[in-house]
Amino acid sequence: MKKIYLVRHGESEWNTIKKIQGQNDIALTAKGIKQAQLIGKRLKYEKIDIIYSSDLIRAYKTAQIIGENLNLDVIPMEEFREINFGIWEGLSTEELMKNYEEEMILWMTAPEKFYVNKAETLKELQERAMNGINKIIHQDFENVLIVSHSATIKTIILGLLDISLSNFKNLTISNVGLSIIEIREYNKVLKLLNDTNHLKSIELNEK
Repeated sequence: MKKIYLVRHGESEWNTIKKIQGQNDIALTAKGIKQAQLIGKRLKYEKIDIIYSSDLIRAYKTAQIIGENLNLDVIPMEEFREINFGIWEGLSTEELMKNYEEEMILWMTAPEKFYVNKAETLKELQERAMNGINKIIHQDFENVLIVSHSATIKTIILGLLDISLSNFKNLTISNVGLSIIEIREYNKVLKLLNDTNHLKSIELNEK
């Protein structure tokens, strides 16, 4: 039985200031590096065979840190990049609500209908991400790790489970949240969704 492990990147510099990153190449914070180390330790006993990652630095660096724990190299793939947010990239959520309130509300309530200038639609994102999945899913590896981004991971989960993109808004993926999908003989099963138990040591230190 094949398992697909999906991990979002660690905290980035723009995560902390609530800026839309999209395909901007933004580095991890010190906390993000620590988060990556913790998910790496958690995955050490999962017998991961191969690691793929978005080629954007926040995901690729997260994957490299995990790979150091697992003694595995990382294979970058453009297909697993974050959604291209077009003219929204670099803007804060506060700026978006001020200047694009109608579009922002649509993104939160019906994101499958969302479009802004020069951006990808959710359907385009999912098609890109699933092209990446289809390149690797039939390889002779049982446990495959993909390090990617929130929107991309959500579209992969919905795509693998054959669930409508209208359910995108009902999922959340935290920094280094772990999700697992089992590819069984007759179906695909969501075994774990956005688990962050490995971050408890950080959370305790922040209190």
